[in-house]
Amino acid sequence: MLPPEIEKVLSFQIFAARELGGGSINQVYFLSTSKGSFCIKFNQAEAFPGMFQAEARGLSLIESSDAIRVPSVIEAVTLTNYSYLLLEYLEPFRKIQDFMVEFGHSLARLHMNTNTDFGLDHDNYIGSLPQQNRWYDDWISFFVEERLGYQISLARKSGLLPYDTMKQFQRLFPRLKSYFPKEKPALIHGDLWSGNFIVSEKGKPCLIDPAVYYGHRETDIAMTTLFGGFSSDFYSSYNEVFPMEQGWKGRMDLYNLYPLLVHLNLFGTGYLRLIYQVLKKYS
Repeated sequence: MLPPEIEKVLSFQIFAARELGGGSINQVYFLSTSKGSFCIKFNQAEAFPGMFQAEARGLSLIESSDAIRVPSVIEAVTLTNYSYLLLEYLEPFRKIQDFMVEFGHSLARLHMNTNTDFGLDHDNYIGSLPQQNRWYDDWISFFVEERLGYQISLARKSGLLPYDTMKQFQRLFPRLKSYFPKEKPALIHGDLWSGNFIVSEKGKPCLIDPAVYYGHRETDIAMTTLFGGFSSDFYSSYNEVFPMEQGWKGRMDLYNLYPLLVHLNLFGTGYLRLIYQVLKKYS
């Protein structure tokens, strides 16, 4: 059940509450209330400062693009002992026939939203780890400093990343320019794996749990390939709307060094082997 501190500040009467799956970081509940159905995520206030506010801003930014569905944000509140995020609840629905085609088209339209620089006007989280988003005018610098460099620093401090592996990263950095195409910054979801989309009330794709920023759009595509990949229809339909630069498949592992480092910091050295393989591939 909800903590009394949260329940007493909500502007409705709760008729029923049940815990929803997928809440590995925060507790997530469905609420049936006097004002309709909602989804609420909550945690101890000191656990992840600013997480729900950042998630709310990310969802609103994607929603404002009018490219793909997200749950609407009702409010993000920090109390004395708890913080919570109240969202529109979407009833489980069956997928439309061409769900992955629609998904590819919609993601391509999202990525057409651009900005002058790479980054974001606020920091946020990827999983339960802080994600820095300082502005840079080139992708390579942003990727090295704000993505790989920050995670490498965390892993070194906790003893998860050997010194020799850090040196391999440092040898890779000057060569990245030869791999990544020059493109404008794109508004990306930032954590696009199979657990971070659901089916909307119309049977179409709906994004959840964003880690948004303006980055290289292939970052989103790469993450979809990390643990099995999406269907071929997804990639072909994306390319129909916003074709990727030649050789995109050969760059996917480079982008995925970031989520692999995130997994290393979250779950331990079991991910070192995958990191070694990528570094060897591009050495």
